[in-house]
Amino acid sequence: MTTAIRNVNKTFGSFQALHDINLDIGEKEFVAILGPSGCGKTTLLRILAGFEKPTSGLIHMDGTEVANAKKTLPPEKRNLGMVFQSFALWPHLNVRQHIEFPLKHHPAASETLRQNIGKRTDDVLQIVNLEPFADRQPGELSGGQKQRVALARAIASEPSLLLMDEPLSSLDAELRMGMRQEIERLHMLTDASIVYVTHDQNEALAMADRIVVMNRGRIEQVGPPEEIYAKPRTPFVAAFVGKANLIKGRWQNGMFRPNLAPYLQWPDHDIADELKEQGLYTLRPEQISITNELDLGLKGTVQSVQFQGKEMHYAVDCRGESFVIHTPLSSRFAIGAEVALRPDLPGLSAKQSESMEPGVQHMVYL
Repeated sequence: MTTAIRNVNKTFGSFQALHDINLDIGEKEFVAILGPSGCGKTTLLRILAGFEKPTSGLIHMDGTEVANAKKTLPPEKRNLGMVFQSFALWPHLNVRQHIEFPLKHHPAASETLRQNIGKRTDDVLQIVNLEPFADRQPGELSGGQKQRVALARAIASEPSLLLMDEPLSSLDAELRMGMRQEIERLHMLTDASIVYVTHDQNEALAMADRIVVMNRGRIEQVGPPEEIYAKPRTPFVAAFVGKANLIKGRWQNGMFRPNLAPYLQWPDHDIADELKEQGLYTLRPEQISITNELDLGLKGTVQSVQFQGKEMHYAVDCRGESFVIHTPLSSRFAIGAEVALRPDLPGLSAKQSESMEPGVQHMVYL
């Protein structure tokens, strides 16, 4: 199913939850809507599902208008499935009955599926690895098994569009990793387009074909995961997705001079023009190295140290601005240590050069 969202706005009283949303979702595409709580992503999903209607704007599915400000096609008349954050399982139905329900009652279920409910149910149980649990009630299942039931119910009627509202947020970290793989596998096994709402950047980066980053009811950026992560176009996307450090300064002749140390020069590493226009330079935590040679970068003081198994996480204060740095375990600095920060980018070499301050040597990155 293809979906087109055109100039969609949504208000609740005096509060505007969505501002001029325009988005196309391709057939069989996996689109993640990513953003913090309150950014409008669930409101957009509910409009796509038919639970809400837009205050203004249009939504088309496979070329048919399904929603506008005056009327909206109800959820049961759209060929879609939905997976909720809370699983939303019925306590009186067993696993098999949950899967059979949409096959019996969803108006979009084909006649072929209706005539072969038993076979389709068995097939779906096999797809989600729940065959041994077919006769169990929800109360007899683990969190991961309940989520599989919710997924099975959503795909049983072979919907053209599958909507997922933070489906993994109630699971622990290990289960989330496993369920990501399950959802990716389901996407390959079905012909459905998927719209996946999440506040977890790792989920979006791992699974989506494209990511839609939302903030305060607006779309900030749309693109493939690699582009969203490596080339953010707004300060919000840089900080939210890549957890980038945003450094203020001045761009001149393709080089950046940070306000905190204007005698330094840092090269462009494919930073978006939109950020350059705002006088910003982005360095993700893994793109910064720490040294105790204080004339080799931005001077600062280590404020916190966290051991994270395969790497060390530091917070460093540089004249009132805080920087987050991730380094290999070989780099060890104590809280209170005086350090210098510098870019650590592929192909970047450092040379000693004359500073803008007479008689002082500083690192200039060329």
